[in-house]
Amino acid sequence: MKPSQPTLTPGGQATGSPPQVTLLVTTGCHYCEDASEELATRVALGELQLEVVPLASKEGEALQATHRPAMFPLVLIEGKQFSVGRLPRRKLDRMLARGTTN
Repeated sequence: MKPSQPTLTPGGQATGSPPQVTLLVTTGCHYCEDASEELATRVALGELQLEVVPLASKEGEALQATHRPAMFPLVLIEGKQFSVGRLPRRKLDRMLARGTTN
C-alpha cells in the first residue's frame, strides 16, 4: 500500500494516512522483537504508523488492563485488537491490501 492511498477507520471512513498500529511489548520477548522489526519495516514502506508501548509504562499497564492479552506482543490497529503473540503477517498483508482495519 502506498502512503497516499486512503485507508478506512473502524467506522468505515476514508482517511489519507496509513493506519495507526500500537504494539504493546514486554522485555525478553522474542515475539515482541520480531513484531517490532516487521512493523518498523512496514513503517519505512509507508504502510502504517507505529507506536511501541512498553508494558512497564503507565500507558502499557492501561492497555494490559483494558485488553488483557494472554501473551505478548499485543497489536492494536486503530485502537482495536488485531493480534496477540506471534504477528500474523498474512493477516496483516490482507488487512493492508483491503485498506480496512477490521
